[in-house]
Amino acid sequence: MTIRVLIADDQQLVRTGFQMILDAQPDMEVVAAVADGAEAVSEARRLRPDVCLLDIRMPRLDGLEATRALAGPGVEAPMRVVIVTTFDLDEYVYGALRAGATGFLLKDSGPTLLVEAVRAAAGGESLVSPSVTVRLLRHLAQPRRGPAPLPEPLTDRELDVVRLVAKGRTNQEVAAELFVSLSTVKTHLGSVFTKLGARNRVEIAAWAWESGVVT
Repeated sequence: MTIRVLIADDQQLVRTGFQMILDAQPDMEVVAAVADGAEAVSEARRLRPDVCLLDIRMPRLDGLEATRALAGPGVEAPMRVVIVTTFDLDEYVYGALRAGATGFLLKDSGPTLLVEAVRAAAGGESLVSPSVTVRLLRHLAQPRRGPAPLPEPLTDRELDVVRLVAKGRTNQEVAAELFVSLSTVKTHLGSVFTKLGARNRVEIAAWAWESGVVT
């Protein structure tokens, strides 16, 4: 299947560069490249791309507001949004992930990481620039004592999976570290999504750090 991508950035050079990188991939197609957040929301709703790449600082509607409109709480059929920005600021990282983004990249991360982030988002996983991952996990939230109460508690094995997801592991890496099959990891994750009411892996990580499951 071809991954359909929308790019939103107010700099034409960036839009052109990203489009050249992604269109060169055999499994990707850029379906729109727009210059502001309002147009990004309009075109995304019209075209329903698999992944939206959004800058943060854009005219009319910034990337955080656009993310909230496309993937935020209460949005029916939320889209997969990856923020790609020049600005490595804590409030942008937290704001983007809280708004519903499934990934956060810096523009200087390079083409390989950009392609990986798009593939990860299309596959329902998340990718955060390595330069911000550790800081994000340490400061995403103030941990509380013990896990937050859930209507249906997580099993010990589900907690093992959650801890690894919160540390940024992919499904394959989780399977390798727990010595289980990939399908078993996906089964556990499906149960975790349901029990936590989470929409993506970032929300699982946020719950893990907030509740003290990971320290």
